[in-house]
Amino acid sequence: GLLSVIQRLKGSPEQELRIVLLGLDNAGKTTLLKRLASEEVSTIMPTQGFNVKSVHSHGFKLNVWDIGGQRSIRPYWRKYLGSTDLLIYVIDSADQKRFEETGQELAELTEESSLTGVPLLVFANKQDLVTAAPAAEIAEGLSLHTYRDREWQIQACSALTGEGVQDGMNWISSQIMKRKK
Repeated sequence: GLLSVIQRLKGSPEQELRIVLLGLDNAGKTTLLKRLASEEVSTIMPTQGFNVKSVHSHGFKLNVWDIGGQRSIRPYWRKYLGSTDLLIYVIDSADQKRFEETGQELAELTEESSLTGVPLLVFANKQDLVTAAPAAEIAEGLSLHTYRDREWQIQACSALTGEGVQDGMNWISSQIMKRKK
């Protein structure tokens, strides 16, 4: 209400949140991170290890950890999950051969005790490609409707063009506001 408007006008200190950005290799995680940070997305190299960027959105400082998705790196994902405020999982919507693999990885992640109750945003990336599966179909394949221990959202997007990315960020801000209350 009015109090929150006054606090915003007074410039209350920016709240920091930790977001972990995961998904299989070549899903578009780094492109998405660069898009969020308003950086050039034309040349992206596969992430060996991790990238961390601070992104300012809706009055919050989001510390986003982009961790490589190669099979050899995935066992280390769990080391980065502590104190996570929100999980973003990126899926290559056009790589239908890997839907089962990405679904297994996501299911294992959501079983991690350090992520209990942590909101989940799934970006169904690469929607600009003609072979991309629709977000609703991906949600069904991932059985997202069975996730009852957390808020979740699937968002169709193209990290390359930016389409749908802001919609995902708006959902994140709505989750942050819910948690603050």
